[in-house]
Amino acid sequence: MRATTEALAAWDALARSQGRPDNWRLSDQVLQTSMQAFLADIDTRQDLWVFAYGSLMWNPGFEFAEVRLANLAGYQRCFSFKVDMGRGTVDCPALMLSLEHQAGCCTGLAFRIAAHQLQDELAMLWRREMIQGSYVPAMLPLSTPQGPLCALAFVSNPASSQYVGRQPLDKTARAIATASGFIGSNRQYLEQLAEQLTHLDIEDNYVRQLQARVEQIAAAEVLSP
Repeated sequence: MRATTEALAAWDALARSQGRPDNWRLSDQVLQTSMQAFLADIDTRQDLWVFAYGSLMWNPGFEFAEVRLANLAGYQRCFSFKVDMGRGTVDCPALMLSLEHQAGCCTGLAFRIAAHQLQDELAMLWRREMIQGSYVPAMLPLSTPQGPLCALAFVSNPASSQYVGRQPLDKTARAIATASGFIGSNRQYLEQLAEQLTHLDIEDNYVRQLQARVEQIAAAEVLSP
């Protein structure tokens, strides 16, 4: 999903059709200001690595020069913030993936954006990931088979009104099993994530256990009178 100006306009139109206020997302100016603040703290003459742990792994939406398998220590995947658009609704919000700071590690992909494409391609990524302020951008150390590197990662923002934190597995599974929106169901996202992890030979116990519980809940609903 490439977050172009046209894509943002389409999202805004959809939000208006649903009766949402104009401030359903961060303004273009706020997004641009936050991106420039991030760029001011890094060397823009160098390529930028981006750590992907969710949908960016199979649908990055930006041009990249290289991709590597990568490990991020001290963080793990977690469905820790709610959304009422996309894969959820106001009445039945979806839960979306983030990175929580905790013991262990998260294995994903590191994408390298070439320096000469940095402004344009980071803008695509920034609009997509920072659109509602659910994440905090952070430069974090990764280990890869080719050697260590530092990459941009989008981690949980506990100050966000959408943040719910790490919840009991069953509560998370029930939300994912029932939520659905205009781009698909919450369960479909989880299945895509699990499929991508399998494809990359990445083991994530949290995702595996969550998928198993969601399948149990869905099966029970089919059998219930």
